[in-house]
Formats: sequence, structure tokens, C-alpha cells
Amino acid sequence: MRIRDFQIEDYDAVIALWIEAGLPVRAEGRDRRESVAREIEDNRALFLVAEEEGRIAGVVFGTHDGRKGWINRLAVAPDCRRRGLAKALVGEVEARLRQLGIVIVACLIEEENEISQAAFVGLGYKRCPDIIYHAKRFIPDA
Repeated sequence: MRIRDFQIEDYDAVIALWIEAGLPVRAEGRDRRESVAREIEDNRALFLVAEEEGRIAGVVFGTHDGRKGWINRLAVAPDCRRRGLAKALVGEVEARLRQLGIVIVACLIEEENEISQAAFVGLGYKRCPDIIYHAKRFIPDA
């Protein structure tokens, strides 16, 4: 397994992986190819893929705002789970964020996504039950 930077040429394979992994895909909103391309050009995006035998088996999208890091998307192909890919991807994003001086990394997980919640608890993340998330969407599918 090799972890490398996401390239826009990986877009279709990553979208297919998200679908295979059961993640919602907002192809007309934030997950549009143009939106992802714009993000990878920004120096606050850390988008990585785990490649095995020429296949993208895992992906993590991380960002930061200069003071806090965020893990926005993490997915591993169902047939590659429980082999440490998620741990390796998250570890690489965390290491890169620490190199930038970021000392807090957070993630938002939908309540019904118990698999991701368990994965992040296993990686040392603590649930913050006192935080309530609010969002305003200018595009419904964003």
C-alpha cells in the first residue's frame, strides 16, 4: 500500500469508492469535479489516496483553517477494511497537519454512521456531545 497525494485524475475512482463505501456523494454540490479541483489547488487541503496494486483502496480529504484541522471524508473500499488503511490515511493527514503547526484535528460524523464513529474512537478521537452543528447551504446539494 502506498499513500500519495490525490490528483484530479483520481476523481472518478474516488467518487466510485465513496459510493462503494456508502458515503453520500453530492455530485452537483461540494463534490463536483470543479469544486474538488479548486480545493486541491488551495494550500489548506490535504487530500490523500491509498493505492494498492494500481487501485485506489482508500481516501481521506483533510483541510485546515490555520488553527484547526478537519478530516472531511474518509473511506476505505469494503474489501480492504480492517487492514489498517484508515489508520494509515488518518495518521498521514495528522502528521502533515502537525508539520504545519496544527495541534487540533476534528471530524464531523453523521449520527447514524456508527462504523465511522467507532473507527475514530479507535484512533483516539473523543466525542463532543455538547457541540451542536449548524449549516447554511446556498446550494441544496452542497
